Amino acid sequence: MTPSASRPPLADLVLPCLDEAEALPWVLARVPAGWRAIVVDNGSTDGSADIARSLGATVVHETRRGFGAACHAGLLAARAELVCFCDCDASMDPGLLAPMAERVASGETDLLLGRRRPQGHGAWPAHARAGNLALSRMLRRRTGLRLHDLGPMRVARREALLALGLTDRRSGYPLQMVVRAADAGWRVTETDIPYLPRAGKSKVTGTWRGTWHAVRDMRRVLAEPPVRPTPAEGISA
Repeated sequence: MTPSASRPPLADLVLPCLDEAEALPWVLARVPAGWRAIVVDNGSTDGSADIARSLGATVVHETRRGFGAACHAGLLAARAELVCFCDCDASMDPGLLAPMAERVASGETDLLLGRRRPQGHGAWPAHARAGNLALSRMLRRRTGLRLHDLGPMRVARREALLALGLTDRRSGYPLQMVVRAADAGWRVTETDIPYLPRAGKSKVTGTWRGTWHAVRDMRRVLAEPPVRPTPAEGISA
């Protein structure tokens, strides 16, 4: 299905943030018109929260460190029917979420992920790609989903996401969302997005050590027993 040229549906955009002062102006300038940007400050010391607030974003403070903790705090703060997630490091253009949200709103899919396509040198380090590939293969064995990427840019309905009962608060959060969505019978699909060199240094995949910790968290998620879907978790086709 090709998205129409009409105005995309409104959504809340969750942006987990840890010391992203350099990237915030670029990121927030590209949030689709009418959307609410929820910047979840996860303990920044570079003034990120003040910058985000000055640029019109809603700022939520999450004192518990962890990517999943920040993402879930944003989900809890969201109020729109659709919730989008995107990194706050300028590696992905939030404007790309508008047509993605339309595909979810139209009923084409239930959880739409952005499959990262690196643009330029250093956009996606080799060790990070290797870890992502390994996890994609493990995810396929666990759920049957034939995904190529477990990237952080994604769109789904807020109430359905809350019903998944996500518990991971570290690097396994994005993967747990996909696994539990698959267990609940969701249609999980992906679409290509350009992936740019990020502003500043990555807190997770910028080093082999960070990548290993992320893979460890995600392997733990994959080892969890399937969660039996409930009527609240399923999404009607």
